[in-house]
Amino acid sequence: MLAYKQRKQLVVGIGDLKLSSDTEDTIITYSLGSCIGLTLYDPINQVGGMIHCMLPLSKQDPEKARRNPYMFTDSGVQSMIQQLFDLGASRKNLIAKVAGGAKLLDAKGLFRIGERNYTVLRKVLWKNDILIAAEDVGESKSRTMVLDMATGKTYLRTARMEMEL
Repeated sequence: MLAYKQRKQLVVGIGDLKLSSDTEDTIITYSLGSCIGLTLYDPINQVGGMIHCMLPLSKQDPEKARRNPYMFTDSGVQSMIQQLFDLGASRKNLIAKVAGGAKLLDAKGLFRIGERNYTVLRKVLWKNDILIAAEDVGESKSRTMVLDMATGKTYLRTARMEMEL
C-alpha cells in the first residue's frame, strides 16, 4: 500500500468536486474511465481539491451545466479554480495532476469522450496559466485517484498497480 494514510475521507462522485484545507482529509474518486480527474493543490497555503468531470463541454446541455457545472470539464474546472482562489490558493503555487481520459466503451473511436475531456482540461488550465505537473491519461484502464491533504501528494490505483502521480 502506498504511503498515504486513510484519515477523514471525502469521496468525489461523478460530476462532483471536493475542496479542503484540512490536513486530516483524504480526497478520493473511483472509476475514472473516460471521465477526467484533476487535483489542484497549493502547498504554501495548504488548500486543494479534486474534481471528476464526465463530459467535455457545458454547451452540450446548458440546463444540466447550470444545475451541476462539475459534470462538464470546461465549467467544472473553471469553477474549481475560482473556488480554490476564494479559499486562499495562489495561482503560482498550484500543482495540477490529471488522470482518466480513457478509451472505454468506444472501440470504434466515434465519440472519443476521454480524449475530448483531456483536450478541454488542458485548454482551461492553459488559459488560467496552470501547468500540469503529472498525468496518467488515455489507454483503456479505470483509475482511482487520491489526494492526501497532509502531503499534497496524488496517488493512483488501477487493477494492476499503485503509484504516486
